[in-house]
Amino acid sequence: MNRPSALSLTAVISVLVVGAASAQQPAAPQPSSVGAPELPVGVELPPGYVIGTDDVLAIVFWRDKEMTTDVVVRPDGKVTLPLVNDLVASGKTPDELRASITEAASRFVDAPTVTVVVKQINSRKVYITGMVGKSGSFPLSGPTTVLQLISMAGGLHDFADSKNIIINRIEGGKQIALKFNYNDVSKGKKLQQNIELRPGDTVVVP
Repeated sequence: MNRPSALSLTAVISVLVVGAASAQQPAAPQPSSVGAPELPVGVELPPGYVIGTDDVLAIVFWRDKEMTTDVVVRPDGKVTLPLVNDLVASGKTPDELRASITEAASRFVDAPTVTVVVKQINSRKVYITGMVGKSGSFPLSGPTTVLQLISMAGGLHDFADSKNIIINRIEGGKQIALKFNYNDVSKGKKLQQNIELRPGDTVVVP
């Protein structure tokens, strides 16, 4: 039987040593997300949701903790952000607000990447005041018309000016007034006045 030569044994040992050294080498480093803030948990948004007064939002700037902040939508429908200052939020979807913030922040930050997370929804309420049985706020848990809200509020007082009811609404950051004639609608006339209310609407019964 032929014995392995010293040269063959040396070659085998070299291969084993090189293989063991390769196995001990650390894996190649993977891309790191250090500095990228974790997105906060948001609430489930109802169909057709738009941002409103008192909603709590998380504005997250990718890799920019100084710009990332939580904000509450003010009664004027605006939020205040670092550098950007005041922006209209009320009446916009989260995506529309994200686009507005991105555009405004581009003046101060290179290629900003912004995410808007809705943390709390406090705005889905409507209000009624004046000559009704019960003034105050009512939760908007489903589609609600002006006539339905008046009924929820206990109806009109005897001396209410039922022909000149007003719905105050903030739209695009501006306040608008819509007229409602209770007498006509209750008789089945001019039903287009009996609009579906939006969160934040206030019905004023003189």
